[in-house]
Amino acid sequence: AARTARAAQAGWAAVLDSLKPGQTRWLGGNRLQVNMHEYPPREISGADLLLVPVTPQRGWVSWQEPDRYALIYPCAGALADPSGRAVPAGLEALLGAARAGVLVLLDTPLSTTHLTAVTGQGLGSVGRHLRVLLDAGLVERRRAGRAVLYARTAAGDVLVEAGTRTATRRG
Repeated sequence: AARTARAAQAGWAAVLDSLKPGQTRWLGGNRLQVNMHEYPPREISGADLLLVPVTPQRGWVSWQEPDRYALIYPCAGALADPSGRAVPAGLEALLGAARAGVLVLLDTPLSTTHLTAVTGQGLGSVGRHLRVLLDAGLVERRRAGRAVLYARTAAGDVLVEAGTRTATRRG
């Protein structure tokens, strides 16, 4: 979802440039620089280019010349570092720990499957939390292929931000 949003905002060249900043770079004219080693840029016109997100925070490149390339890159979003999203105590008291945790994670669009994997909650529990958050106008949903993605609305953003500011002032 993060890469698709980036492609929509700035095009595929920006996506390729952002996969491994300073190393992977789109050079134009169907040429891709895959790393900083002494390899010449790769001519990928007509080739298959596979983008593979992984959870470890490093990536690599693989190719089978002349027609197959894969860029393996660190993923972004909730799966990259789920421990870095603390739930503010005030938000937890208002919504409950589990539901507040789901709301905090939805700063980037996620499916119920992703939320289940990241939170460790059951699918039914995640579904109930999403229903309550949808009914309250704190999240919205949209279809992306076969998946349904959920993301915070502006109201949800304000609520999470207010909880974070309150926690910062207390700390």
